[in-house]
Formats: sequence, structure tokens, C-alpha cells
Amino acid sequence: MKTTGRIIPIASAPKLLAAHDGDLAAALGGSLHDMRNRRVRDLRISVTDRCNFRCVYCMPKSVFGHDYDFLPRTDLLSFEEIGRIARLFVDQGVEKIRITGGEPLLRRHIENLIGQLAKLPVELTLTTNGSLLAKKARALKDAGLKRVTVSLDGIDDAVFKRMNDVDYAVGDVLDGIAAAAAAGLAPVKVNCVVKRGSNDDQILPLARHFRHSGHILRFIEFMDVGSSNGWRMDEVLPSADVLAVINAEFPLEAIDANYPGEVAGRWRYRDGAGEIGVISSVTRAFCASCSRIRLSTEGQLYTCLFARSGHDLRALLRQGAGDEQLQRAIAAVWRDRDDRYSEIRSAATTLPAGSGKIEMSYIGG
Repeated sequence: MKTTGRIIPIASAPKLLAAHDGDLAAALGGSLHDMRNRRVRDLRISVTDRCNFRCVYCMPKSVFGHDYDFLPRTDLLSFEEIGRIARLFVDQGVEKIRITGGEPLLRRHIENLIGQLAKLPVELTLTTNGSLLAKKARALKDAGLKRVTVSLDGIDDAVFKRMNDVDYAVGDVLDGIAAAAAAGLAPVKVNCVVKRGSNDDQILPLARHFRHSGHILRFIEFMDVGSSNGWRMDEVLPSADVLAVINAEFPLEAIDANYPGEVAGRWRYRDGAGEIGVISSVTRAFCASCSRIRLSTEGQLYTCLFARSGHDLRALLRQGAGDEQLQRAIAAVWRDRDDRYSEIRSAATTLPAGSGKIEMSYIGG
């Protein structure tokens, strides 16, 4: 069985409980800051490691084939466990929660989890490939979801099918986007990962399609997440080039960020046709203001999208740890955080296969 994407070092539960035991009391019940004075604001929760797409930059078939050994259900955090951890994070300053995967809509009764999390005083969003969104949009909205982000790596059917590698049609994703908008999950954000030589010819067609739609189209640089997507620097199309392509036909102007630490650079069409964004984690690192922490499907905390190790909260949960113990563990992880991978990345940053770098499909984007 193939398990390359999941086997990585994990900090022990006792170590988490012991760390900073003498000076964390003041942090409990308030916002946390890491070693670079970055505040924890965003919690990303992966609810499944499974996906029905095999996107070439995320879950290529060469690794995630028919014999891939996905997590058994008993290893996954229950909705109750997720809800408890989320509440403790909110107590310590988290203002936004995003549900991710894998493909989160593959998790059975996901709307029940949404209903639990919607009771918390946070912005609650979800990222999906859109394949099940037409069926689920209304139930998600009724459960309390605020907004969705949909991945769409091309508007041309042949290009999109080549990118998702499972022969899934663009029209079905567009139906999901329309259903989300009709249900009130708006504005819908539409994300396109741009890989030079693969789908960079889709930049203008996507811009043309989503102008005047009310949706926010965003272009993401191809990132070196994990060890299986074959990342090379020469396949990265800088966001500056994406903006230049669009600006040549549809003049753009920069607009302010919605909040400190927002990862997407925001632009709008000068003719009032809407907004686009670019996420430039390769060419313009935003580590200095990164406020995200990630909870994996099986309860490991990761302080960076490019992490090589996680911190085991599931063990604490299932050993009967109280809320204060869990808060101390969470605070210890964040206060020790010193990650700045994208700031020190270079063309030689790639790691050999099997090096243990965590896969994006395991902790979300």
C-alpha cells in the first residue's frame, strides 16, 4: 500500500502538555502570538484525506492510485472532537474557520459539523472542488455556512479534465457555483492554481467568464507542497505575469486588503466589472503576517502548509484531557512557532520523494 503522503514525525502528547507549563496561564482565554509576534487568527480543519479528483498539483494518480491506503474511519476526528477543538481555538483568538480536505463534501453528514461550528462567533467557510456542491449548497447554507471557495483550474473542458485527471466536466462545477450563489453562499471565491505550460492559457478565458458575475476569481502560484506533485520553479507563473495578462485586456487597479495578514492581493477591474485576486506564496512570501494553523483529519496540528511534522491533539482528546490541558497544548504549539518557509525557499528547495513533507491533500490548502 502507498502511504507516502501521511507518514511524518508527530510530537508526543506528553510533550505538548509539559511545554511552557509555567508561563502559559496568562495566554489561556486570550489571543496567542508566536515567536515572530504573529497572532493566531485562522483555523483550517481538514475533515477527510479522500478526494474524488486527482489534480496533478495535489493528488497525482502516480501516488494516490487505486491501492492508496487512506485513513480508516476510526482514525478520523469525530465531529464532536472537531467542535471541541474549534471552540478552544476561538477562546484563544481564532476569528475564522475554514473546512477543507481532501474534498470535504465527501465526509458524510458534513452539514452536521457545520451546524456545530456555526454556533461559534467566527466566520465559517469551506473550500471544495465543486463536484457535490449543487447537491449540498442549500443544506450547507441552512446549517450556518457563510461562504464557499471553489477550485476551478480552467474554463475549457479539455484543459480542466487534464488538470483534475478524472474526466470531470467544467459545467458540473459551474452548476455548483450557481447553486452556492442561489443558496446565499456568496460571494463565491473561485480559485485557479496556475501551472506554467499546463493551464496558463486559461487566465484570460477565466477572467472573461467571471467578469460581472459577482464572484471573486483568484489565481494561485503553483506551490511546492508535499513531496509528490513534481514541483519545479520553472513551472511557476508569477502572479505579476498573471496580472499583466489580464491588465492588457481589462485594466486593473489595486485595492486594500480586507484585514491584516490576508494572503490574496486584491485587484479590481477599472470598468467596475468585479474583483480578482492573486496568491503569490512563491514569488512574494507572506510568512511575516501568516496567522493560520491547520488541524489534520486525524487530529494533528500543523503550523505551516509546508510542515514536516505535526503535534498530536487526538491523543490528548482520547486520553481524557480537560479543556485547560488542551488549551495549554494549543498555546505551546503556537508560541513555539517560527515557520517562514516561503521566505527562505529557493529553486533548490525541493526534497527527495519520501522525505516526509506533508501533502496538501492531508491538511488542505
